[in-house]
Amino acid sequence: MSEVSYVAQSALPLIWVLVAVIGALIRTRHSPSHRAALETWQRWWAVAALGCGSLWLTIAFITIPDGMADTIGFNRSPFEFEIAFANLGLAVMGFRAASSSATPRERITVGLGAGMFLWGAVIGHVYQWFANGNHAPGNGGGVLVCDVLFPAVVIILARRSRRLSTAERPATAANV
Repeated sequence: MSEVSYVAQSALPLIWVLVAVIGALIRTRHSPSHRAALETWQRWWAVAALGCGSLWLTIAFITIPDGMADTIGFNRSPFEFEIAFANLGLAVMGFRAASSSATPRERITVGLGAGMFLWGAVIGHVYQWFANGNHAPGNGGGVLVCDVLFPAVVIILARRSRRLSTAERPATAANV
C-alpha cells in the first residue's frame, strides 16, 4: 500500500468531524444567542459525527465486510456483523440526540453510551497497535480520533448546555 493510500484510508473517518464542524460554523454565523449557537453545535455534532459517521460504518460493515476487516487489519469473522449493528445503535442514539426535544441530560446519556463502546474500541485498537504490530489504516489514525471525540464532544456540549440552562434560570424563593 502506498503512503498516500495509507494516509487517505487512515484519515477517511475524519470526514464526519469536518462535516459537523463546517455545518455548525456555517449555521451559527448569525446565531442570535450563545444558547442558540450551542444548540446548533450539539445537533450538528450528534447528527453528522455520531449519527452519520456510525450509519456509514453500519453500511460499510454490512456491505463490504471483507474490505472492512482488511482495513482494520483482521481476518473476516462474525465480528463485522456485530460491529455493524453496534454502530447502528450509535447512529440511532446520535439521531435522537440531534432532536430538538433532546434534553442535555439525554445527550449526556447518549454520549456516555457511545463512549462505552467507542472508548473500549480505542483501548482495543491501541492494544493491537502495540501488542501485535497492527498498523492497518483502520486500526489507528482517524478512527482513534473519531472514537475519542464523537462521544466526548457530545458530553462536553451537553454539559455546557446544562450549565447554561441552570445559569439562566430565574431565582425563586426556593433558590434564594
